[in-house]
Amino acid sequence: MGKTATAAIIVLLVLSLGFNLVNYFSNQSLEDEISALKSGYSNVNSQLKSLGQKLESLTATTQTVTVTVTPTPKPSGELTPQEVFKYAEKSVVQIVTKVVTPFGVEGGQGSGFVYSREGYIITNNHVVEGASSIEVRFTDGSSLEAEVVGTDPYSDLAVLKIKKLPEDVKPLKLGVSSELKIGDTVVAIGNPYGLSGTMTLGIVSQLGRLLKAPGGYLIVDVIQTDAAVNPGNSGGPLLNLKGEVVGVNTAIVSPTGAFAGIGFAIPSNTVKIVVPDLIAKGYHPHPWVGVRGTDVTPSLSRALKLPVERGFLIADVLEDSPAEKAGLRGGTIDRVVDGHHIRVGGDIIVGIDNVEVRGIADILLYLERHVEIGQKVTFHVVRDGQSTDIPLIIGERPPPPE
Repeated sequence: MGKTATAAIIVLLVLSLGFNLVNYFSNQSLEDEISALKSGYSNVNSQLKSLGQKLESLTATTQTVTVTVTPTPKPSGELTPQEVFKYAEKSVVQIVTKVVTPFGVEGGQGSGFVYSREGYIITNNHVVEGASSIEVRFTDGSSLEAEVVGTDPYSDLAVLKIKKLPEDVKPLKLGVSSELKIGDTVVAIGNPYGLSGTMTLGIVSQLGRLLKAPGGYLIVDVIQTDAAVNPGNSGGPLLNLKGEVVGVNTAIVSPTGAFAGIGFAIPSNTVKIVVPDLIAKGYHPHPWVGVRGTDVTPSLSRALKLPVERGFLIADVLEDSPAEKAGLRGGTIDRVVDGHHIRVGGDIIVGIDNVEVRGIADILLYLERHVEIGQKVTFHVVRDGQSTDIPLIIGERPPPPE
């Protein structure tokens, strides 16, 4: 449009000049014509300058519009449950196993999630325990054979590895489970009853629960949730509203085998400790003291006439354990309280280093979080009514009995 206008003005200028020349020869004097020509030239030059300014203005406006166009920002902070599912669904896998039994080959299935770009996948130990073959299935229908890299029955965690991760699948980030609060919204994604890509929604019902592990040991600091978890969900992620994995779904409490409102997940803080060892050396060494016993409660203290109302009453000290080497004492007399057989007369652990002990959970939490194998700790015990300190070198927990 600017070139056309300029050409038109030039044509007008030429016509104007021609007209003025003719007019000069016919009607006006030379001085008048020169004056007219100067005036016409000045007007045309002014118009050309004005058009040039308009063209520059149009160009600047177009450049400004182009620069201000920006892409839509990515979501930040808390997401909706729908956004969490969309973000994580491709990273959650179905795990199909075959187990050889005396009665033939049996199939099993569970869930898992992608841990790293190298093809490592986290699931539960009980999902893959004893499996002769393992298949990992993704949401797009593709499947790959997997091998077991490492297992830890004491935390019910296992790591698998596939040869190559699909290009559009990303690892999920581990969150900080210790930041969870009762009432926080959580999302469980898995394959209950083989129904792939299923999401359930709930809250954190409680924290710091205990679950039984092989050999009479306990899994500590477990997350309780009311997000529906059913058979097949085991090994799948429990996520917060940032899309971070805060737990690995592992068990339910149910008289029927179906979900009854209480599910449990191994906390992500435990995953961060255990999984690197499973990848590096195939197992995770747990600290070990070597005692069995009973938590002391006020009612038990009254029934047994104990000198304290809180602590851990040692019933047995295991042979060749760190506890035996340190000189901790077990019980000597069996008593019956409310139908339960309890061995009394042993040491009562009331503290470890500078931490108060109200029961076995406090001991296990302290050992798992703060103590390494070979480290020296001090147990504060009550023995025959008197307080005493017992130094002890932490050992490594032996493999579970087969």
